[in-house]
Amino acid sequence: MSLPQRIIVTRFSAMGDVAMVASVLNEFCQQYPTVEIIMVSRHFFAPFFDGIKNIKFHAIEPKTTHKGLLGLIRLKNELTQYRAEAVADLHFNLRSRILDVLFSLSGIKVKQLDKGRAEKKALTRKENKVKYQLKLTVERYADVFRALGFHFELSHKLASNLQDVPKAAFSMFGNFERKKIGIAAFAQHQYKIFSFVKMGQIIDHLTHHGYDVLLFGGGKEEFQIAQNWTESFPNTYNTIGKFTLREELDIISNLDLMISMDSSGLHMASLMGIRCLSLWGATHPYAGFTGYGQQYDDCIQVEHPNRPSAVYGNKPCDCDGTEAIDLITAEMVIEKITAIR
Repeated sequence: MSLPQRIIVTRFSAMGDVAMVASVLNEFCQQYPTVEIIMVSRHFFAPFFDGIKNIKFHAIEPKTTHKGLLGLIRLKNELTQYRAEAVADLHFNLRSRILDVLFSLSGIKVKQLDKGRAEKKALTRKENKVKYQLKLTVERYADVFRALGFHFELSHKLASNLQDVPKAAFSMFGNFERKKIGIAAFAQHQYKIFSFVKMGQIIDHLTHHGYDVLLFGGGKEEFQIAQNWTESFPNTYNTIGKFTLREELDIISNLDLMISMDSSGLHMASLMGIRCLSLWGATHPYAGFTGYGQQYDDCIQVEHPNRPSAVYGNKPCDCDGTEAIDLITAEMVIEKITAIR
């Protein structure tokens, strides 16, 4: 059986998941340089795939052009121009599954992501949790290509992806003697967010012990929190709202270390080959969402029978009257940074 030489890959959201897909496709394209990938995702995520050979990016506009069934039919017709031989559905939501059906009706081979919902449900239920390391999400993505016939093995190693520092960020990198640590202190769900007071203590320690701190991620509210930190501590820089996603990735590639919640900052660091200390509360690395190529020992967490409460961190996780993320202390993070310095 001949392998498909042109594959449509779908993953529309979320930000961290799309970044993980980019890490997987980077390795796939290295192992199969003659295979052309048509990556279908939101326009905002296109920079994740910059520099990966043999990838063409096709944007989906789910709120306008490609909204609803008629919009998906329009998207399918747009994608027909590429004459793909297969579809790799790395999302497996309602929208991608409808698109799968449309391609199947045209005789195109379709393989879909197995999200492992049953074992994740067992991991996160309140009673009788079944706690063990589930298959990594990146391996689930790779399985879709294996189902298409490819012998595809992931290295699970960070690979440096150093880029030029954007001109607008030169001032953040002016002191070459001080190491640069990025901090992505925010997340979509509150149960994944580390105490801002404790994070301030970490920033205070770092900036007085030879580090420059660069703050990433968030909207207007998070911008103000980050701005307060820059005004309270020396050698602290706020990148929020000041750079494009492409520029943020370029900045991250020049860091010495990233600190992130279980969120997109972790996966962006992986994509750029940067080691990341990740903080876990209501979620758990067992669910499979650790950063590609990152070390399990760099997942900072306090084990408790009630963890995890949810795969995505959208449910509270009470641990003897304390939210799980609050079991982590500033000292734990500082000690880990000191140990790897």
